[in-house]
Amino acid sequence: MQIHVVQEGQTIFGIAQAYSTTADEIVQANELPDASRVSVGQSLVIPIVGSFYWVREGDSIYSIGQRLGVPAQELARVNQIALEAPLQVGTRLYIPQRPKTTLESNAYVEPIGGTVSEALDASARARAPYLTYLAPFSYQLNRDGTMSAPPLNAFAEIAEANNAGLMMTITNLEEGAFSEEVGAAVLNNEAAQDTLLNEIVRITNEVGYRDVHFDFEYLRVEDKEPYNQFLRKAADRLKAEGLLISTALAPKTSADQPGQWYEAHDYRAHGEIVDFVVLMTYEWGYSGGPPMAVSPIGPVREVIEYALTEMPGEKIMMGQNLYGYDWTLPFEPGGDYAKALSPNRAVELAFQQNVPIQYDSESQAPFFEYVDDAGAEHVVWFEDARSIQAKFDLIKELGLRGISYWKLGLPFTQNWLLLNDQFDIRKF
Repeated sequence: MQIHVVQEGQTIFGIAQAYSTTADEIVQANELPDASRVSVGQSLVIPIVGSFYWVREGDSIYSIGQRLGVPAQELARVNQIALEAPLQVGTRLYIPQRPKTTLESNAYVEPIGGTVSEALDASARARAPYLTYLAPFSYQLNRDGTMSAPPLNAFAEIAEANNAGLMMTITNLEEGAFSEEVGAAVLNNEAAQDTLLNEIVRITNEVGYRDVHFDFEYLRVEDKEPYNQFLRKAADRLKAEGLLISTALAPKTSADQPGQWYEAHDYRAHGEIVDFVVLMTYEWGYSGGPPMAVSPIGPVREVIEYALTEMPGEKIMMGQNLYGYDWTLPFEPGGDYAKALSPNRAVELAFQQNVPIQYDSESQAPFFEYVDDAGAEHVVWFEDARSIQAKFDLIKELGLRGISYWKLGLPFTQNWLLLNDQFDIRKF
């Protein structure tokens, strides 16, 4: 597949002609409202096998092959040109499809208001073919070790029909927030832990979970070692039942990183104890913070590179957001929260506001600015084909286990197109 960025004066029809495809195929692949609704700077995924490259000044078969990871001899053969022949600027070269990489993928699915909406059910059904795990969010831990279950509806059946494993996600959420008190009550009480593990085994047998995923956040720093000890105990019990065990980890860049979100998460211990971890590599740009990319490539890389000093890549799943934010300017701490929106909706908003989409090369993320009907200025940071491709390239470069999405329900069509094009998804 090819990623194309719309330039001034281009149309879907002209773009389709350049890539030897049709406007209808581009519209359908990107789930566009119609062929006339594109914005300057918008990325499109072109649904072709392989890709095309237009020769630039200074290019050679060797430099192009090195840049794109294709042997020069193969490029010359496919395009029926001599290996040493000079290339004319503007010549279109065909780049053959590269071999797929195998990876695991997970997506959390969070029912809101105690019910599974039709849209959320539809999203789970549409995306389960691309998943190794489907993770209902979440079983909320009580202080005595019992749990309050989320609505599951047909999630178990959806996972089974798509050979995906259901992931049992357990959190220390209480009244909508992560609670250090709930964590402390269980991590320092053997009886509560026994109750919890018994409940987990019972529920996994009833529902059919394959992995048990602990997402304990904002724990007290003094509960770091009790958390490690609990995970060791849980791993012994759950692996004896034939279950996988995993954890979610705050995005650290050093072992002693200060802050309550980080201090009780021991990367080295988790890497030794559990089957895999999910790094929460997103929310640098968040609803209550200043406008910026949600998952800028530089900070994401720093977290993963630190994690690789504590555990092997085959135990690491990179976290990835499926959403962006719309901030009202000027940003004021404690002021209005930014509104979450899907990448599909962000592109539609840019078209409605008749503004170009820009791309920040440092963070590898798209953004645009507009003024609303009331005269207020806005900036929107979101994800597109280019930003997700940067993350896929990072996964391949660093040899990671896979990717974990937060969360289903906000459409990001291009992600799934590119994921399917470049990876073989491991299934149960």
